[in-house]
Amino acid sequence: MLRFLRIKHLAVIDSVEVEFDPGLNVLTGETGAGKSILVEAVGLLLGGRASGDLVRTGEDAAAIEAIFESNGEELLVRREITAQGRSRAFINGALATAGALKDLSNRLIELHGQHEHQTLLDPSTHLGVIDAFGGLDPLITPTTAAFEVMRTAHDELARVRAAVKDRESRQDLVTFQLSELDRPGLKAIATGEAGEDVELGSLRQVLASAERVERLCTESYATLYESDDAILAGLGNVWRRVAELAELDPQFKLYLDARDGIKSQLEDLAGFLRKYADNIEASPARLQQVEERLAMLERLKRKYGPTLADVLARRDALKRELDDLSGGDDTVAALERAHAVARASYLAAAEKLSKERRRMSKTLAKELESLVAELAMERTRFEVRFGDGPLPESAWSGRGIDAAEFFVSPNLGEDLRPLARIVSGGELSRIMLAIKTLTATTRHGFSEADDRPPSASAPGLIFDEVDAGIGGRVADVVGRKLRTLGGAFQVLCITHLPQIAAYADTHFEIEKRVDGGRTRTTVRRLDEPGRVEELARMLGGEAVSEGLRQSAREMLTQRSADTRAGAKGESKSKGESESRPGTKRKTRGA
Repeated sequence: MLRFLRIKHLAVIDSVEVEFDPGLNVLTGETGAGKSILVEAVGLLLGGRASGDLVRTGEDAAAIEAIFESNGEELLVRREITAQGRSRAFINGALATAGALKDLSNRLIELHGQHEHQTLLDPSTHLGVIDAFGGLDPLITPTTAAFEVMRTAHDELARVRAAVKDRESRQDLVTFQLSELDRPGLKAIATGEAGEDVELGSLRQVLASAERVERLCTESYATLYESDDAILAGLGNVWRRVAELAELDPQFKLYLDARDGIKSQLEDLAGFLRKYADNIEASPARLQQVEERLAMLERLKRKYGPTLADVLARRDALKRELDDLSGGDDTVAALERAHAVARASYLAAAEKLSKERRRMSKTLAKELESLVAELAMERTRFEVRFGDGPLPESAWSGRGIDAAEFFVSPNLGEDLRPLARIVSGGELSRIMLAIKTLTATTRHGFSEADDRPPSASAPGLIFDEVDAGIGGRVADVVGRKLRTLGGAFQVLCITHLPQIAAYADTHFEIEKRVDGGRTRTTVRRLDEPGRVEELARMLGGEAVSEGLRQSAREMLTQRSADTRAGAKGESKSKGESESRPGTKRKTRGA
């Protein structure tokens, strides 16, 4: 239930605060006053797509806040949108994603837009109506999961079959590429180690300067160890003098203690210099070998790289592919068995869902006929038609193997025909209202026969101009139905018809004014005199006469009397139903 809504700097709205009540809340106003912006604001709070174009001209950001109540818990939801199109969402002060807002929407509010009834003209949406009415999510979920498993098995089977189809030519190519990669005897690169190309690059540099390297090593070794004034020999005299100094001043003892380490390091360096010089292969042949090996590695890197690690990875992948190609028949057979099992599992789940859909469609048709009869379509017949069998396998999906279409006959003696081809705009609006009434009461476990006030745990229902294409007596019937629906849910309804507005429990007027050179939209809760004025305007236009005001008063008085009489009648009918077992309409739980 939506308790409170605050909007700042959104489109033509500068700042608006609205407190909604349980029951039927009606919003009226001239066309273009900004009524639908309120609906769009609620949609943004529930995860709708944000755009910088929505921010009021001259402002840096727009903000929408609302307090929802669900099962005794209050939720504060806030959405901020910058003029650059960035947005942030908060739930009870904590940052939230748009996905988290959408998850909340299932239990907070259901929004039905201006042109949603037009979706009924598309038969592909009809299956979703049956699913919503029957609460079939517990059957759709395993069907979707089984479909994903089947599709994965199918894709893998198709991949291997395609590989096997041109196996011989592919085998020849893979074998050639593997021989090219295996011939050099490439070594695997351990984690943290340099590749062979890096090591050979360093060796090439040494070999190219072999004479200089050998000379530097020999000279350094001689300076340390072999010359007449060798450093290691001279150090002995130094350490003897330092020992004498340490006896005189303990500060030298620190250096004396380090002499063995220094001597050891210098001896290690001398040994490494001699060994390194001895091992240098200062021959053009060795350098030529390294150059040729590096050139070969560079060719492989250009063809399979760009790095040596990529070359090795490509070699391993080709080995696996060759194994697949070599054992293709066995692999295909195994994948065919896996696909058959997945297909059978999917069909079992989908057929179970299909059976329940067909059963629920009969109940839906019967209850829709009853409900549209209350909306001045007394002789309407309704039927859901499925195909003769399941869809072709190419059309199977995560929602099953069915296609369904609504057929309707709104006039006595006329054949049932596809809904999209025969209904008028007004009839379509009433059928959509009936469907939304059925699916809402089914999903949330309410029945119009329940004698209870709207609960704070019930979600809100928003209808944006559900009155499209209707008027006169039909509008009065629709208004009565919305008022009845408001007995179980909080209903917010935008309307242009006084017949519907007169049934409101709470009435708000949306008005657009020019103030200081800027257009501003305001929302005002109407008291009884205010309702009379607004209904008179809706009845007669800009010129409101006393006669129109009197008609508005009579309309409000009559609606109030009808509502009280209806409540008494429902109470009496309910008592009679309870005295006769089986007469009370059951509500299906999800």
